[in-house]
Amino acid sequence: MTISRNQLIYGILLLIVIVGPLILHYTGSYYTVHVIGLVGIYALLCLGLNITIGYTGLLDLGFMAFYAIGAYTGALLSIAGLSFWMIIPITIIVGGAARLLIGAPVLRLRGDYLAIVTLAFGEITRLVLNNYDGLSNGPKGLPRVGERILPVNVFGLELREDIQFYYLILAFVIVGIIISTRLEHSRLGRALVAIREDELAAELAGVNVARTKAIAFTISGMFGAVAGTIYAHWIGFISPEMFTFMESVLLVSMLVIGGMGNIAGVILGVLLLVGVPEVLRSTLGSRFVDYRMLLFGAVMVIAIIFRPQGILPSKRRALELKSEETH
Repeated sequence: MTISRNQLIYGILLLIVIVGPLILHYTGSYYTVHVIGLVGIYALLCLGLNITIGYTGLLDLGFMAFYAIGAYTGALLSIAGLSFWMIIPITIIVGGAARLLIGAPVLRLRGDYLAIVTLAFGEITRLVLNNYDGLSNGPKGLPRVGERILPVNVFGLELREDIQFYYLILAFVIVGIIISTRLEHSRLGRALVAIREDELAAELAGVNVARTKAIAFTISGMFGAVAGTIYAHWIGFISPEMFTFMESVLLVSMLVIGGMGNIAGVILGVLLLVGVPEVLRSTLGSRFVDYRMLLFGAVMVIAIIFRPQGILPSKRRALELKSEETH
């Protein structure tokens, strides 16, 4: 049996993501392991957002709302005594249902109008969490004093350290990549791309546009909710200020810079906008924090000028942009 070049590259990358953090942990680089875990959470979020923006072409600026819904659902159920593995399927249903609830009335909107509505939903969700003390404990966050989020138990082992949560997050990211890959090459995935290219032509070709968009919204909401639940159990505390509009913008920026519609590009975008800044923050300290947003803006401008399709775009999208430039 011969191994192709791509299989060899993917095998090496998989070995690095499995062994690398373990080496960092045992050499005392605990903060770096924590940052890598954070990269995994954002990768899961971006895989979900990539389904609506990258595959379907629907501009969504309120995706953090479903991250928040997943985090609060997971935290409240855990405080009530449910285990992490019982909470995950409930979270998936709640996240998908919430996404469908907001998606159904606005699926006829496109472009700027859809972006404004989703942005509003994201802010409404944050304000409700901030003001509904009885459920969310308001700006003080969860858990309340005297309460606690139950630890995650995997095969009898309670996860306590960042390195342990890292492997849990990695497992969910791998499942997310498999689902995204299967979706991209499925009939539904081709329908999503058809809608992105020309909604009217897709409808004339027999695609049920409304139903297909609703499915894309629902699946992406499930990704966001699962990421939120894992985050709540990992960090052990959540508050409304963690789910702001700027976080949604950051997610979209990761897709734009990495390459929308391409899973490898999505992961690269997360590494560049989450992993690299955190490493720079740890090495440069407060000096970097002062210039962080300036750096983001500069990277975005450079990317739009020289790589409008992203650093690692999907082959199909890169050809489309190249074709547009030649006309």
